[in-house]
Amino acid sequence: MSYGGRPLGGTAPRHRAVLGYLLLHAGTVLSADRLISAMWGLTPPDTARAQIHAAVTAIRRALRTVSMAERLQTRPSGYVIDPLPGQLDLWIFEKAVSDAAAEEPAKAVPLLRQALAMWRGQPLGALNADYVADARARLEDRRLSALERLMDLELSLGRHQEILDELTAELAVHPLRERLCGHLMLALHRAGRQADALSVARAFRDRLVEEQGLDPGRAFTLLEESILKDDPGLYLPASAPQRPAPAKATRANYLPFDIPDFAGREGELDRLGKACTAVTVAAIDGMAGVGKTALAIHAAHRLADAYPDGQLFVDLQAHTADQALMEPLAALEVLLRQLGVPAERIPPSLTARAELWRSELVGRRAIVVLDNAGGADHVRPLLPGTTGSLIMITSRRRLTDLDGVQSMTVDLLPARDAIDLFTRIVGERSNAEPIAVLDVLQLCGFLPLAVRISAARLYHRPRWTVEYLAGRLRDQRRRLTELSTADRGVAAAFTMSYQYLSQEQQHMFRLLGLHPGHDVDPHVAAALADLPLDEAENLLEDLLDAHMLLQHEPGRYTFHGLLREHALATAAATESAAARHDALTRLFDHYLYTARVAMDQLYPYGNAQRPDITPPTTPPLDLPGPASAGAWLEAERANLIAVGTYTAERDWPVHTGHLASILRPYLGHAHHTDAFALHTRALEVARRRGDGPGQAKALTDLGWECWRLGRYAEAIDHSQEAIKIGGQSGDRLSQSRAHNTLGNVYWRQREYDTARTHLEIALTMCREIGNHVGEAHVLGNLGSVDKRQGLLDAAHEHLTQALHLHRQLGNRGGEALVLDRLGSVHHRMGRYDSAREHHEQARDLYRELGYASDEAEAINGLGEVRRAANDPVRAIDEHQEALRLALAHNNLPEQARAHDGLARAHHQQGERAQARHHATQALGLYTALAVPEVTDIGALLRELDP
Repeated sequence: MSYGGRPLGGTAPRHRAVLGYLLLHAGTVLSADRLISAMWGLTPPDTARAQIHAAVTAIRRALRTVSMAERLQTRPSGYVIDPLPGQLDLWIFEKAVSDAAAEEPAKAVPLLRQALAMWRGQPLGALNADYVADARARLEDRRLSALERLMDLELSLGRHQEILDELTAELAVHPLRERLCGHLMLALHRAGRQADALSVARAFRDRLVEEQGLDPGRAFTLLEESILKDDPGLYLPASAPQRPAPAKATRANYLPFDIPDFAGREGELDRLGKACTAVTVAAIDGMAGVGKTALAIHAAHRLADAYPDGQLFVDLQAHTADQALMEPLAALEVLLRQLGVPAERIPPSLTARAELWRSELVGRRAIVVLDNAGGADHVRPLLPGTTGSLIMITSRRRLTDLDGVQSMTVDLLPARDAIDLFTRIVGERSNAEPIAVLDVLQLCGFLPLAVRISAARLYHRPRWTVEYLAGRLRDQRRRLTELSTADRGVAAAFTMSYQYLSQEQQHMFRLLGLHPGHDVDPHVAAALADLPLDEAENLLEDLLDAHMLLQHEPGRYTFHGLLREHALATAAATESAAARHDALTRLFDHYLYTARVAMDQLYPYGNAQRPDITPPTTPPLDLPGPASAGAWLEAERANLIAVGTYTAERDWPVHTGHLASILRPYLGHAHHTDAFALHTRALEVARRRGDGPGQAKALTDLGWECWRLGRYAEAIDHSQEAIKIGGQSGDRLSQSRAHNTLGNVYWRQREYDTARTHLEIALTMCREIGNHVGEAHVLGNLGSVDKRQGLLDAAHEHLTQALHLHRQLGNRGGEALVLDRLGSVHHRMGRYDSAREHHEQARDLYRELGYASDEAEAINGLGEVRRAANDPVRAIDEHQEALRLALAHNNLPEQARAHDGLARAHHQQGERAQARHHATQALGLYTALAVPEVTDIGALLRELDP
């Protein structure tokens, strides 16, 4: 920051960052909260407000040296800087650009040159704050826009030779700036360097594809083609002869009305624009209501000038309510008549008409829209031979059997385009409720037809608010009814697509609607429909081609939300209650059995504790090893939780309890929220059925999850109830596990004698019932209590026994846990190298297993060893990584531990502000957890801020 050409002295980097933000918003009062957010984003320090106040004071002091202190004012609502005219470079630049826009090229060029000369180096180059990156990008975009306007003017004045070096240098810095690249191509071409111009174009294309996966826009493509053809139109009048404009041909235009509120689809329109020169036939497919016809008509109107011999249109009526399919014979008659062929010249047979149609298109450049096609056979007789015409076909089916056709699937509207469409129809009313607008669009599934209908309903009901409309759409039972009018509706459109399916496809569509989860694979479909696997997969692919299903990854199929509701409603109206119940039973049996197989692969040492599941009657899924088992569980986790919820509320309660019991080890390592939800459902079911062992098991599982989540009071309540009910029902396994949980809770709360009592009871029970898995875990927990009480040799002995037992059982997760705890024991013994080695082994094993939440524990242990070894810099790195993992998996104890470690490491560094920040965060978490560490961290805070 400078004034009069010299830097403002007396300001630190943070002060200059605050001044920069004030200047970017000159004339606007900025609150302290807004300045804090601009400086530090979502993680401001505790001293943020004081730092902002200090920065404003320092800035005012610096401005006083140049007699400008009065320009920075403090208002009741914040701070404002108000430079005088001519004092702020950005204002001067913008005025010069605005003045240039009103001048002819010869006068505009020096104005723009003068404005661009004000830019020296990178905008906000020396500043470091949260807002800087975005602000810098916006400022640089303003400069580049002015530069591109300057290059336009220079080229219009014939100065292509003079700007070559300037363009080359700018493009080297901004290689993905399409307009700059076009300027350089044109300048090179006009300078007689056609090959160089085309080389620049190729390099730009390659880089754009490589870095962004995109193709250049239509204007760039047309320029490239013109350079390739050495089009005389690229030259200025002085350097190329002018050709007379061709006479405009009269043409027949049968295109329907182009709706004025068409929104979005720029990428699709650009692809269709490229089809002008690349292909003869373009096929547009997509689900019902996605806007295929609107896109085709809009594109045809935009491309009309490129096809002077006519714009033809025919609705083939494959999915038109109350209308019969238009056969190719009739469609050819319509098209030939639109071309002006007299009725007496049109032959009666399909073959003869198709030959006449192809011959009439030879030598013509016409655009033909074949709307609403039923499939490849429906349109094959309508395709041209050799022609300069463009045929656009719309269909709800993928036309995979048509060769040489450029196919495009129209997807749902992006949120921005959907908002634009909704606003164009509704008008200004939508601007007052932006959140409600987004709710409506999400409830419409961003399907254009649904968006149009909902917007039209709101437009014609002036007393409705957007939120009121959203409330009506939230009622799933009436949503499809809401999305209909007298003339059209989403459900009606879906029904037409459904009626076009075969009976087998319709049956599969209906049954898929019963699935309570999100997506399916072929094995799930086979279970629902009681079909061989290959038949089920073929039907899924058929429904995908008919756009009745979506696919976001290979082998998995899902519904659009509104189509799912339509499928469920159709199943309820068509399938008997018994048929629906049988289909769901096959589905749930498939999930239960496959989950058991997967868990046996991943956790073989716990096989005896899982319920026996009878193999289903439908094709089983082959999971040959732990990797495939883990992949299946991850892919199906959301579905498994949905199934657990669904079965708990309906006729399959046993499935809920079995599913919770089977999935317990998998969910308990990294998916605590899912585990808590599923075990809660299992407990509800067991209580409703009066199932004592089921209650004890669910209570034990809930107690353990509460321990992992840091909800210690709930963990105690659930575990004590599990011990009581387990004693009544003779469930010693649940009792032993509940005692183990209580042992963990009490050692966490530093009640070591009580913890030891519960753990010793658990150990005795495990040995009596032969539960070696539980025995290993309890031994490890006893080692932790020993360590806390300073009995380091006993701790080492217990942990070594636990490690040996886990390795015998093949329990790698248990092995990692014990290695981590052995690291803590070696730390307490002062054996830092050995401690670090154990923690690293645990970390690596957790990482290999995918137990990210537990990995945080091992990394916190590493950080503590680094601090003890007087290496606070690396300790900070370790604790930051642990904090990141703990936050991602809602692991409150390890979050608290990481903040505690960061506070102490920063304190070692003499960084009191950072230490106070992390100590305060740790204090809040320890207080919420109700653990004794509150006292320890409180003492550190008093030391930091007496």
